[in-house]
Amino acid sequence: MILRAEFTTEPFEGEGEPPAHAVAARDYLRTAGLEPEFGPLGTSISGEREALLPALAAVLDTALTAGAHRITLQVTVGEADDGQV
Repeated sequence: MILRAEFTTEPFEGEGEPPAHAVAARDYLRTAGLEPEFGPLGTSISGEREALLPALAAVLDTALTAGAHRITLQVTVGEADDGQV
């Protein structure tokens, strides 16, 4: 089963370099062999359930350890946001 996850870490720091907690989350996903879409308003990642769910648990821990105060996470079954599975 393919899952798509989108998450945002806070606090936001405005313009300039992304905050350390966002970079740490992105970098963890890369070391787990996944390729996240990293943007100014959040990070998206798709993958097989068996790989993605454990990686997301570790991302939450990584981001909190790196200074995140809040993490908003949405997980959808399927790769698209249009409701297709």
